[in-house]
Amino acid sequence: MSSAPASLTSARLCLVLAAVLWSLGSVFMRLLRDPLGVGLDSPALTPLQIAFYRGLFGGLVMLALVRRAEMKFRPAMFGMVVVFTVMSGLYLSALGLGPAANAIFLQNTAPLWVFVFAVLFLGERGDRRGWQTVLIGAAGAVVIVAGNWPRDLPPADQRAQVLILFMGADSGVVYAIVVLFLRALRAHSAAWLVALNLLGTAVTLGLFVLLNDGWSTFAAWATAPSAKQVAVLVVFGAVQMAIPYWLFARGLRTVSPQEAAIITLIEPLLNPVWAYMITPEKDTPNVWMLAGGGLILLALVWKYVPERAKFSSPGIEP
Repeated sequence: MSSAPASLTSARLCLVLAAVLWSLGSVFMRLLRDPLGVGLDSPALTPLQIAFYRGLFGGLVMLALVRRAEMKFRPAMFGMVVVFTVMSGLYLSALGLGPAANAIFLQNTAPLWVFVFAVLFLGERGDRRGWQTVLIGAAGAVVIVAGNWPRDLPPADQRAQVLILFMGADSGVVYAIVVLFLRALRAHSAAWLVALNLLGTAVTLGLFVLLNDGWSTFAAWATAPSAKQVAVLVVFGAVQMAIPYWLFARGLRTVSPQEAAIITLIEPLLNPVWAYMITPEKDTPNVWMLAGGGLILLALVWKYVPERAKFSSPGIEP
């Protein structure tokens, strides 16, 4: 595939399409885990099994885009893969076990955590608008968690719901660490880094099950999906992970990261919509989700729109 930078319009279209494809995560999770009458929920797959196969198939598709000369290894890549695996497991668990809006909006606190970590650990300067953004976004996360806190459930169900909420919140923190790894390794091919992350997720999860439960359990775990489920998992990995990551990397050659962050806000807006259309009884957003999600989206727009606006004068390139 050509590596030449796309035009500005083409780059923006790449980012829009990447965000739309990313937003299909809730569709695939509902197809594979909810009884919708299409026969894809049996045998029942755990979120970790889905993460394993999504990483495997998505990684193989992405690997096909990598040239041999780009296949370079650095010690930091091992840490990146481990963190990416943890993030995938947390996010898919929160998405599969609870309302989609909770998981999606809580993970989209990641840009706020990137700012905090960059200031605290990378020595970058934190401006007033940046800290205002963090406070607005943190308020949104608090609204979602506090508003959906399971107060009237039996103790066992209460603990389960609290765990799901914190898995969504933690996935945002861990995803921020993934972004910092990608930034530190930005000199390397984006397709190679994504392929490593996705394939590394599959290998790490597979080894975890093998070492924790033994060979017989791992064999049953790995061969559990039916032929129809495997077909869906192939599409899940390719369409919802590999292709949008490639589109995102291609768009970033021309569009600034600030503008890319605004465009890809399409993803957390669409993801709960698809989930609601499939399973409205489970995914009808409540007022707390809408209020908290609105604050998180407001925080990201508040952070990035002014930075984009300062390049609006004629003759000034971003």
